[in-house]
Amino acid sequence: MIITETKLKGSYVIDLERFGDERGFFATNWSLKKLTDPEFGRMVESNLSTSVRKGTMRGMHFQRAPHAQAKIVRCTRGSVYDVIIDLRPASPTFKQWVGVELSAENRRTLCVPREFAHGIQTLEDDTEIFYLVSDFYAPETSGGVRWDDPAFGIVWPHVEERIIIPRDRDYPDFKL
Repeated sequence: MIITETKLKGSYVIDLERFGDERGFFATNWSLKKLTDPEFGRMVESNLSTSVRKGTMRGMHFQRAPHAQAKIVRCTRGSVYDVIIDLRPASPTFKQWVGVELSAENRRTLCVPREFAHGIQTLEDDTEIFYLVSDFYAPETSGGVRWDDPAFGIVWPHVEERIIIPRDRDYPDFKL
């Protein structure tokens, strides 16, 4: 595992360190021995999300305490532009964002801390995301911010058409 912390403290991109031969390769995808951040030490659920069409937006979602979720995200088919926003008011990177391309081809993993909003835009048809979460879904604590909220200034890749459900499209402007 090649672990790189992003500019948002506590969030990481993991690239595979491949050991290959004529059969293919072997790589450790996840190990708490290597990424010792306790934020990612207790995953309780795995989820799978599929999107049929390129340009599908999901997010920007989060869960509030006491059910805030850390996430470990990987694209297992197709590709996505995955964006995280630091929503920790006391953080020096509060309201800053990072975008990472995750794909079946690059096999990258994104580790998203609690108190971050998380969302994706698919870059291909038939895309699949697999992710682990540190707490169970609790609808009463779920929330989100709009994908194009000027408070964050996220620059998304250009697509001909964005597919966004009303809930994700209609979040109000961000206010603390």
